[in-house]
Amino acid sequence: MTNTDKLSSIKAFVQAVQAGGFSQAAEQLGQSRSTVGKAIARLEARLKVKLFLRTTRSLSLTSEGEHFYQDCLRILTSLDEAENRLAQHAHEPAGQLRVTAPPLLGEKWVMPVLLPLTRQWKSLSLDLRFSAQRLDLAAEGLDLAIRIGDPRCSYRH
Repeated sequence: MTNTDKLSSIKAFVQAVQAGGFSQAAEQLGQSRSTVGKAIARLEARLKVKLFLRTTRSLSLTSEGEHFYQDCLRILTSLDEAENRLAQHAHEPAGQLRVTAPPLLGEKWVMPVLLPLTRQWKSLSLDLRFSAQRLDLAAEGLDLAIRIGDPRCSYRH
């Protein structure tokens, strides 16, 4: 059984418990009752334990099923939280932004623009280097160099 199959069967199991039956779970999952029933049967076979007590009129959890259900809820909640954290970080700048600019330009114009970004995005940090020297961006690990004047002119050290 692949990890995807395991997760699908666990989701079917949790949904069946929450819905109170296979038919309702199947409807909520957009699957057939047979698909949900088979997923849970495969799960029980793999675990070598009965999770449900089934009668023609009711469906209830065994004691093992209840423990497994609680564990599954914690796992699925953790998985949702992990996905939500990643989704949040995907839309939020993070890491260190390394910028160089001439001293006066950097202090007067660059810092007032960049510093508020670190208050807005707590995962963003700045490494500001104020220098008029020509720097090798790759060798210095810089993301951005802001310069004024003719870029073809060499700066004197």
